[in-house]
Amino acid sequence: MILLSTSSLQGYWLHRIFDFANKWWYDGLDLALNKSNHDLWDEDYIKFLSDSFNIPVLSITAPARWMSEKKVDKLVSMAWKLGTQIISFSPPHISDKNMTWFTKYLLKVKRDTHLSISIQNIAPKFMFFIIPEYKNTTLFEIKKVTWDTTLDLSSIDSTSGFDILKAQKLLWSSVKNIFFSDKRGSNNGILPWWAWGGISYLPLESFFMKLKTSWYNWFITLKVKPSELWAWNEERVIQNLEYVKNYYKKHFLNFK
Repeated sequence: MILLSTSSLQGYWLHRIFDFANKWWYDGLDLALNKSNHDLWDEDYIKFLSDSFNIPVLSITAPARWMSEKKVDKLVSMAWKLGTQIISFSPPHISDKNMTWFTKYLLKVKRDTHLSISIQNIAPKFMFFIIPEYKNTTLFEIKKVTWDTTLDLSSIDSTSGFDILKAQKLLWSSVKNIFFSDKRGSNNGILPWWAWGGISYLPLESFFMKLKTSWYNWFITLKVKPSELWAWNEERVIQNLEYVKNYYKKHFLNFK
């Protein structure tokens, strides 16, 4: 199933994002929460939009910072209200004073709710070039937290010895969602069509074909920078969403 992350169209009202997803037959939305857009936290309003456009919110992505057990409970409450199947969390930030929400609480929530509580990989970031901003971020470490993961393709650091094919092989059956975009050097979150000859910079085509032959049956989510979809131009947004949907069909859905 292909989902559309609300972060890919940040700047649009939420009802417009549901409308875009509905018109181009995306299977659902990933609700990417942040501190600035309060509508994203209003589950009654979101449920109304979901029912109105017949587009389910199948995935929720938690904010990358300032998490707590109380906020985890809020996300679980939203998930139950919306019929969400997956909640993705980032590893704790160095500024988080209490990390028990990550080290202990998430596994308890998974056991109690039977939701997929997935940990997503993030690109290595450092303060003063030596202090990691986020803890427990390697693919080996995120897999061990709840044994559910979300694979963000643009955050794979090829200098670590992993490309996206090796990352998928390592995480294997733990992967419940894939944040899909292309990447060229430090320029990530781009659409998979700017490379020479129309081939992605990452081996996306091979990656999707490998997924299909491995019987992957969870979610693939379009998560790109809004500028990639030309979010200020509705006509271009529509063209780009159609392009991505066809790309997904060609390299994954209809691949034999």
